[in-house]
Amino acid sequence: MSTMWDPSAETMPREQLRKLQDERLRDTIKRVYTSVPFYRHKMQEAGIRPGDIRGTDDLHLLPFTNKTDLRDSYPFGLFCAPQEQIVRIHASSGTTGKPTVSGYTARDVDTWGELMARALSCAGVTNRSVVQVSYGYGLFTGGLGAHYGAERIGASVIPMSGGNTKRQIMLMEDFGATALCCTPTYAIVLGEAIRDAGIPLSRFKLRAGVFGAEAWTEGMRAHVQNLLNIRAHDVYGLTEIMGPGVSIECEELAGMHIWEDHFIPEIIDPDTGERLPNGTPGEIVFTTITKEGMPLIRYRTHDLTVLDDTPCPCGRTHVRMRKLTGRTDDMLIIRGVNVFPSQVETALHGIEGIEPQYLLVVDRKNNLDTLEVQVEMAPLLPGDEVRSIERLQKRVESSVASMIGIHADIRLVPSGGLPRSEGKTNRTKDLRPKE
Repeated sequence: MSTMWDPSAETMPREQLRKLQDERLRDTIKRVYTSVPFYRHKMQEAGIRPGDIRGTDDLHLLPFTNKTDLRDSYPFGLFCAPQEQIVRIHASSGTTGKPTVSGYTARDVDTWGELMARALSCAGVTNRSVVQVSYGYGLFTGGLGAHYGAERIGASVIPMSGGNTKRQIMLMEDFGATALCCTPTYAIVLGEAIRDAGIPLSRFKLRAGVFGAEAWTEGMRAHVQNLLNIRAHDVYGLTEIMGPGVSIECEELAGMHIWEDHFIPEIIDPDTGERLPNGTPGEIVFTTITKEGMPLIRYRTHDLTVLDDTPCPCGRTHVRMRKLTGRTDDMLIIRGVNVFPSQVETALHGIEGIEPQYLLVVDRKNNLDTLEVQVEMAPLLPGDEVRSIERLQKRVESSVASMIGIHADIRLVPSGGLPRSEGKTNRTKDLRPKE
């Protein structure tokens, strides 16, 4: 059971929360119009002046901000505060082009620590906890974000960063870590290493995991909870918006509460940009309303989810976002069908004999797209035969085809046969010739 870090903010009545959003939005729009030429130009192009934005009901009038805008403004073109007030610069690890940069004032860093304290409290972290931070430290926001939140709570922090799995496990045991912060795939790496080394879980004090930086499914949750004997919480954030701590699952594990006193979320149709009602799947868009260094207006994340505004039994009033179902920009189009890696992961969930490690390999043969799904088998039990493996392969093939709507060749590989990552795991390999 978690405790609230800031009950007055986390349980703020919806009407009061909406008034606070309206006030902070008006102030943010005035600041970016005055101090950021990029936003002033975009608003002028749209025929909008700051006085036209009276609150969240007018948010749809404002143009979107895209990742390309951040790259075109590289490095500091979107900063809203003078350089002498920027005390921290982070950048995302983009796969192509220049990184996206985010600047923080001292107040931004303080807010980040406060919101991560809220987030970690949702996972049961208290001042008696020992938190092992196995996210990377540096330009990536994961390590420092979790570190700030844990210190704000008063917990003991083990700033491990990523990698060196054997040492991670040794110190996790020796230092009595009670909470682990890392990517879900690295949590699986740690759990498998503990299992393969034959170390009993009774030697560890782990109780909770706070896992983010990549999308993961309920199947992965069940796997990591079983491997480490913990309660696994999904945390969400983006470098551009703040870093980890934009939202997190409470003890209900039924969606991630978005801290709406600092961020205004919207769901849009990714194709048309039309705003969609809560409860409808679409792309989540964020507007920051307390960020000083680099506020963002209607930032398109490319993350696909659903906003849930039904009351949460935990008592927090902030809207929840469900687990990500994919990204608009990691979508594969195969023979005219849209395929997301997370769909394949969902199809694998619950199939006995399968571990949640997979790789989608797309190729083109004789002018026809092909899809091979490489899947890890659980360690074979005595008596397993070729026929058993063939039956397992057919079950996987049927489940995947039913989920994605096209046939995929299934290749089962031994446990541990697919590459592991200490950070974000790449689930796709597209070998098709570039057009």
